[in-house]
Amino acid sequence: MTLDPALVWFVIFALGAGTFLIRFSFLGLIGNRKLPDWVLRHLRYTAVAVLPGLVAPLVLWPPATGGSPDPARLAAAGVTVVVGIFTKNLLAAIVAGFGTLYLLLALLH
Repeated sequence: MTLDPALVWFVIFALGAGTFLIRFSFLGLIGNRKLPDWVLRHLRYTAVAVLPGLVAPLVLWPPATGGSPDPARLAAAGVTVVVGIFTKNLLAAIVAGFGTLYLLLALLH
């Protein structure tokens, strides 16, 4: 199946324009105004909502194992969450998860 190059370029430019307009609506149109408190309250949780969506597939269906769950990655994710909850320190959680992952990968594989 071949695609028409003109259609491909049209889709690329349309998606680029759409992305620009979405970002411009926040940065260009209301960039100099103070946002309402309820908007700021919701924006505070953006990273908390996005990061699990990025990390969960890599933990549950890692490409390195052909998509099957791996005990080392599951344990590293668990350690990261527990250390993050108890210490409230992002770097400590990352280092603990990183260390757990590589230690268990060395021991189990």
